[in-house]
Amino acid sequence: MSAPTDPDLSRVLDALDDADCRAFLRALEEPMTATELSEACDVPLSTTYRKLDLLTEATLVVEETEVRPDGRHRSRYRVAFESLDVGFDDDHELVAELTRPPQTPAERLADIWSEVGRET
Repeated sequence: MSAPTDPDLSRVLDALDDADCRAFLRALEEPMTATELSEACDVPLSTTYRKLDLLTEATLVVEETEVRPDGRHRSRYRVAFESLDVGFDDDHELVAELTRPPQTPAERLADIWSEVGRET
């Protein structure tokens, strides 16, 4: 499922205020599993899952299901934005706006597969 365009500001700021979350965003040049991220950033795996939840809820990262021929599918995480702008809107309210990259056909298929997995 695609991430929404306008994220919840407090969730985005909470995620960006976390050093581990920022390290994950830097490490995610390509999609990675939680284990790969844990090792790359030297963060315990249990903490990695909590931080990935925080990033996912902030719509900064999306979880995708990697379909494998052996049937042992696994989750991979990828950055879900190209840029982030924080500023004030016309009503002088603080807002966050993310610029999302266009999805590839493989990413769209992964989204569909992830949604099917959540519904079953």
